Amino acid sequence: MSNKPIVSVLMPVYNAERYVAETIESILSQSFTDFEFIITNDGSTDGSLKIVEHYAAKDKHIRLTNRENKGIARTTNEMLAKAEGEFIALMDNDDIALPHRLARQVEFIQSHPNVVGVSGTYQFIDEKGRFLLTSPVPENNDEIQRLLLAGYANNMPHPCAMIRRASLIEIGGYNETLKVAADLDMQLRLGEVGELGNIKEPILKYRIHMNSACGQKSALYYEEAEAACERAYERRGIEGHYEPADLEEPMRPGTDRFSRHPFLVKYGWWAFNSAQRQTAIIYALKAIAAVPFAVEGWQLVACALFKPLPTPEYS
Repeated sequence: MSNKPIVSVLMPVYNAERYVAETIESILSQSFTDFEFIITNDGSTDGSLKIVEHYAAKDKHIRLTNRENKGIARTTNEMLAKAEGEFIALMDNDDIALPHRLARQVEFIQSHPNVVGVSGTYQFIDEKGRFLLTSPVPENNDEIQRLLLAGYANNMPHPCAMIRRASLIEIGGYNETLKVAADLDMQLRLGEVGELGNIKEPILKYRIHMNSACGQKSALYYEEAEAACERAYERRGIEGHYEPADLEEPMRPGTDRFSRHPFLVKYGWWAFNSAQRQTAIIYALKAIAAVPFAVEGWQLVACALFKPLPTPEYS
């Protein structure tokens, strides 16, 4: 590895003992090897630190910091200040980077000098790693920016983004006053200093959780995201419309069975339409167990058991 690596991978870790080993291994097994892996244990109270220390002790790519909890935005800014790579690759502590992720992104961003940030298509997996859906993303800068300005952050997925370090520093990094929408705010500001891009092929497995903390913060997210978009409209001197405000639906399930039910059904249909029959059956049965008298779970299980599987649009 050179003295100054081409890529700095930044990963905050907080209470991720169930998944963090697999996440770390997915980065250490990348086909592209000229990177440093900066990890900050952000005050975990479970066994995450011990797991990360194990990997840090045996792999020279890893630079580990352990301290009290300060939150994702501040933690990422601290890691950005330590980073030496030309490009910053962001990584969540429970996702899985596909082996070619860094290679494909470096190739893309080096061959597109006007692009300051690139993300890509990702695959939804559940808590047990079962495949649910491939989520395509727009590739054109104008379309990515249009959707970001409307409030749709996932059109340049933050969990698998690679950004020019100079550009991220130029815009001031992440807004530490934001609790849950700092990623969208950063993406909007990043789009004001250069073009944004996406890689068409999947580069990451994105893990969704039925008990995600995001599920309890939907209202706060929409509030912060709308404010971030309004600031972007003002900076750019344009009129805009924050579309998610019209949806009035939660981002993730809550803790009660009635709020979990529609998500169980949705994930089941995702699996069925991705030709994952067994996973579709599992989610259908979970939906029926949650709300036995709701017809949606029964419709899903009938299709999952007896209907021919469709040919997925994306594999």
